[in-house]
Amino acid sequence: MAEDILPWTINSETGTLRDVLLCPPDYYEWIPTNDISRRALEYGQKFDKQGIFSQFRELEDALEDAEVKRHYLVPTPGLSYQVYTRDSSQVTPWGVVVTQLERPQRRGELGAILEFYKRTGEPIWKVPSAGCIEGGDIHVIRDGVLAVGYSGGRTERPGAEQFGQWFREQGWDVCLVPFAEHFLHLDVIFSMVADGIALGCIDVLDDAFLAWLSEHGIKLIEVSYKEAMQEMACNILALGKNRVISPRHSKRINAAIRAEGFTVLDPNLDLFAAGGGSVHCMTMPLRRDPLSTVTR
Repeated sequence: MAEDILPWTINSETGTLRDVLLCPPDYYEWIPTNDISRRALEYGQKFDKQGIFSQFRELEDALEDAEVKRHYLVPTPGLSYQVYTRDSSQVTPWGVVVTQLERPQRRGELGAILEFYKRTGEPIWKVPSAGCIEGGDIHVIRDGVLAVGYSGGRTERPGAEQFGQWFREQGWDVCLVPFAEHFLHLDVIFSMVADGIALGCIDVLDDAFLAWLSEHGIKLIEVSYKEAMQEMACNILALGKNRVISPRHSKRINAAIRAEGFTVLDPNLDLFAAGGGSVHCMTMPLRRDPLSTVTR
């Protein structure tokens, strides 16, 4: 029996968030599969399992305060990064896409994802076949506007092109965004705050992408390279209604967002950031209000 009345759907990154997919960090640990986690390990940063659970509860509390309904994957032994639910599936206006994860250490996440959507009664709309593509590279900017990043690593250009083509067939304007592989995903250097405003590491973002954002009327709050890589400062979650969740340690960026008139909910997430992910990575939106029915 499905746990919800469906369908789940989103047509933007910024419409009011109603339902989100999480995974408890039962088996979370830092593994040296990306430049960010390798840096934490090489610098001798201490992994604190009790702290991990405490910080995850802070994220849950922030979502509770924002009246977002939480849904959960069943944690699987051996899947250290299953907590980053953004990567393994993507809800679209037409249904769920189960993505193709590139890292061998993460491919086992497929079973829990398929079981979750089976349990909730949500049909799978598409499954990529042309190449790897992960959810951290997919940005549904607004209805009719999509950006898909590719680095040749976690998301390959053929995978990005195939995903983008599905949206083009529905009449969407799609921008494919190349970036350097050590950034992991596009959401490490770019994410939406609200319709018309985003965070971006301007010095490393592709010039054609910056021009495309400008054409769509999207203003960027500039994030430095150091803030992006050491704080995961771009990696925030838009909640709609002038609210975002952003990690507490991103103090300058949080002040900049507040200066634009937004409420910032700021759970402590530095232990997750040290592993190469933050709140955007840890949340897969399942349902948002259509952007056309909300303001900013």
